[in-house]
Amino acid sequence: MMSTAVKELVAFKHVGKVYDNGTVALRDINFTIGEGEFMSFLGPSGCGKSTALRMVAGLEDVTSGSVMVGEKTPRQLTKESNDIAFVFQEANLLPWRTVLDNVILPLELRGGDRKAHKESAERVLEMVGLKDYFKAHPRELSGGMKMRVSIARALAAKPKLLLMDEPFAALDEITRQTLQIELLDIWQREKMTVLFVTHNVFEAVFLSTQIAVMSARPGRVSSIIDVELPFPRVPSLRTDRVFNEYVEQASGVLEHGSI
Repeated sequence: MMSTAVKELVAFKHVGKVYDNGTVALRDINFTIGEGEFMSFLGPSGCGKSTALRMVAGLEDVTSGSVMVGEKTPRQLTKESNDIAFVFQEANLLPWRTVLDNVILPLELRGGDRKAHKESAERVLEMVGLKDYFKAHPRELSGGMKMRVSIARALAAKPKLLLMDEPFAALDEITRQTLQIELLDIWQREKMTVLFVTHNVFEAVFLSTQIAVMSARPGRVSSIIDVELPFPRVPSLRTDRVFNEYVEQASGVLEHGSI
């Protein structure tokens, strides 16, 4: 799990979630995430991965236990700062706004200087390879480009914690692998903590420093796997023996529930 040298950032303590219809989504989730980690929540559909992520964002209440980000609840933190950003599976861009104005939007909602917001938006759009598309509209973009805009929008406020809910699931495999490498480059450059939801074992191993493998509903953390593969992660890693040993390990936990 987390090294003792790494400061704890997110803590799940005995977290349970029961919906109004009686569905038990999560049961007794206990683990911590250190600053600077790239952790993936890996598990089958319906196991509560997205619910856990939404709890960290303050978008979902716990039924029992607690989720803390640093010394604060997620809702306290989001009210006071821009430290948490969320990238959804759909890009959710406003069709009438340009790429630049879509990225500026959450900064505008916080108030402040328009010029500074514009500079921040331009910086992150260049970072995701869209410096030639400031004035384009969403209808002019491919699926991968729309997701780049969504990531740029999340990065514009310089968050400490980036939450991503299967952002590449709808993309073709070539685009998906390209964006995985670009995301890791951004993560290393910006020194953020990333929580990433996926049901793809190969994606989880390629991206992560740690993988929280979750069981089928009611969701529990079956195991946390430390992925000790070197960075930067390059395409050839996908055929590496050690990479595939991690894939087999994670797959085994998914199948049998623990290691």
